[in-house]
Amino acid sequence: MQPHVTRALQDWHAAWTVHERAAQLAMSTAFPALESMAPPTGCCHPRMAWERDGEGSGTMCLDDHGRATIEFEDVPKAALGAAMKEIFGPDWFDEGEGGFAMAEPGNYSYSDESTYAEYEFDVHKDGTVGFTIGYVKIEDIVVILDALETALAETRAGGTPGAAT
Repeated sequence: MQPHVTRALQDWHAAWTVHERAAQLAMSTAFPALESMAPPTGCCHPRMAWERDGEGSGTMCLDDHGRATIEFEDVPKAALGAAMKEIFGPDWFDEGEGGFAMAEPGNYSYSDESTYAEYEFDVHKDGTVGFTIGYVKIEDIVVILDALETALAETRAGGTPGAAT
């Protein structure tokens, strides 16, 4: 490879690394439980993971297209419902007038044709949700993570998530 092309590619790689780190920082600022995983991470790098007693666990990865995917398990439905209502309003998945927090057990999904993002939620009978939100722009996933963190913090403080909204 020509030296000037090699330098250009190295410059691009350095800028991409800064982009990845900034994305991780934004996501962990919005959702402080997310912690970086050391390679090898499984699917892609960078990858982050979290776990909190009574609040769930999960992973986040950033693909080489600059899109994030989160896979969370055992998240309290009330907190997730409050976060979704804050961001999307009630009835986003046609789950009923009470919004997602009142959704019956089952699978709810949505594909956003304009952004290519995919959302899938499995509501469990025990009041928890497992969900995957995939191929989402960083600015969108940060908003989702922040709303979820706020709802979980309200629960930790003994309140009802989303009661102020």
